[in-house]
Amino acid sequence: MSVLVFVSSPEGQLKKSAFEAVTYGHKTAQALGTDVIALALGKAEGAENLGKYGATKVVHISNESLNQFDGQAYTAVIAQVADKVGANVVIMPHDSFGKSLVGRLAARMNAGSVTAAKTIPSLDGGFKVKKNVFSGKAIAEYQINSENKVLTLSGNTFPPEEVGGAVSPESMEVDIPASRVRVKEVKTVKGTVPLPEAELVVSAGRGMKEPGNWGIIEELAEILGATTACSRPVADVGWRPHHEHVGQTGVAIKPNLYFAIGISGAIQHLAGVNQSKVIVVINKDPEAPFFKAADYGVVGDLFDVVPRLNAALKNYKG
Repeated sequence: MSVLVFVSSPEGQLKKSAFEAVTYGHKTAQALGTDVIALALGKAEGAENLGKYGATKVVHISNESLNQFDGQAYTAVIAQVADKVGANVVIMPHDSFGKSLVGRLAARMNAGSVTAAKTIPSLDGGFKVKKNVFSGKAIAEYQINSENKVLTLSGNTFPPEEVGGAVSPESMEVDIPASRVRVKEVKTVKGTVPLPEAELVVSAGRGMKEPGNWGIIEELAEILGATTACSRPVADVGWRPHHEHVGQTGVAIKPNLYFAIGISGAIQHLAGVNQSKVIVVINKDPEAPFFKAADYGVVGDLFDVVPRLNAALKNYKG
């Protein structure tokens, strides 16, 4: 018995979520009294570094046919590797890859599954893990009774922890099914940390009045090294790109720090950001619903507050 951690590598690069998943896998393996094996498919630069986060073995199947994600092919390969290494617990990040794979893999392995887990499995009376439910308003505990188990890990829950050293990746013979998908073009956002991985996020809403005023938000994000985001109405009218839309109908995030500037705090928006560790709200309306969820709040005109905040941060960092 062992724990297998699949790590995604979009554009051939391992992201923070990969190291989080291996750290989580290491802690899970410790609880089960077994080893953790990391698995990378296709191009994955720096796969040997997965050993630093607790993987005792790294399997890297670098076949070019796996460079582009294909849910059916990836599912088949992961299931084969799990069988070969004797893993009955499979863990992966709760990213676009993991969301696509978890159901397929659970069905193929006849496994119980839990998505977006947030705790190390408890073995007291069974295999139990907890996750947020009802848009983060409650926590539910799930018990998996099947022999095989598939979990996805909620992002930014377990920070990566270096507990070992680099491990030389090994290859493995597997049958790779022919892809039924032909990728013609891939468009990605360059030069910024993706929202699901961002630890600092600066977000703004209709209080900005017009897209030409966004310079002060971008300046604040640059000073902090943060990722920019927006509310749904802003994305809907084309002020900001849709990939920046956070909320229940957009990207759900849980950064360490979330700035909500000129956003009233509708329940749909709060549902996607209420897992943020610290929320700072800037709004001129003292009755804005967002203040009820805020750790810190500033009642004032954002066009006065944000430039002064930017100047103070520049002075502090200087």
